[in-house]
Amino acid sequence: MEAMATGPLAGKNIVITRPAGQASHLAAALVALGAQPVLFPVLAIEDVADPTPILDAAIRLDDYDWAVFVSPNAVEKALAVILAERAWPETVRVATVGKSSEQALAAHGITRVVAPQERFDSEALLALPEFAAVAGQRVIIFRGDGGRDLFGDTLRSRGATVDYVTCYRRVKPAQDPAPLLRLWQEGRLDAMTVTSSEGLRNLWEMVGKLGQGWLRNTPTFVPHARIAEQARALGLRHVILTGPADAGLLAGLTDYYSCS
Repeated sequence: MEAMATGPLAGKNIVITRPAGQASHLAAALVALGAQPVLFPVLAIEDVADPTPILDAAIRLDDYDWAVFVSPNAVEKALAVILAERAWPETVRVATVGKSSEQALAAHGITRVVAPQERFDSEALLALPEFAAVAGQRVIIFRGDGGRDLFGDTLRSRGATVDYVTCYRRVKPAQDPAPLLRLWQEGRLDAMTVTSSEGLRNLWEMVGKLGQGWLRNTPTFVPHARIAEQARALGLRHVILTGPADAGLLAGLTDYYSCS
């Protein structure tokens, strides 16, 4: 006879919408808390069609004062090309947002990294003293297609020269929503976790009209105010803003179900 799950999230079906291959840590943590993770990726990460701009960046790296990686995907996709061509130059300082990005950089031997330690977004990075006086400095930003321009635009307004390199593409995957619709229909889909505004918009489209009706009333846990704002704009009625990263999502879920 199968043992009953125990823990603060025992028996809860909780959807993880992270890209395939990037959900394992959160899924394992949910299992440890008694939940049943439901993997439904709403973003797919693809290589850029032409890696020439990344190769060009590898050649010109020594010209820059700063290299900024906006996400773990930016780290992996950019460094896979750059480090195959050359070692990372000691003279170029590195910055990023988020613990996962710091860990990805460390895995490639880049451990001297400037990053915010509380909020993990462009605004927090811009607030660091290292970026207060950047006039005359050169900055290269590695990111996905269509990323936010706030960081680069602000540095330019402060007198820096900023170049962007697109090193991956985000696309909406061809994911069958039937498993989610079935759980909703059976009253067994307990919560969603959504970690990007673009992913939320994809989710909204992917579940269709039927799923949108259920999604509006499903507790949706998000780690950033921008995502919460997007969720409310779509008509979601039960949006829970948590702390950042996996730790924030897990704490938010645990607190919510401990009190409900």
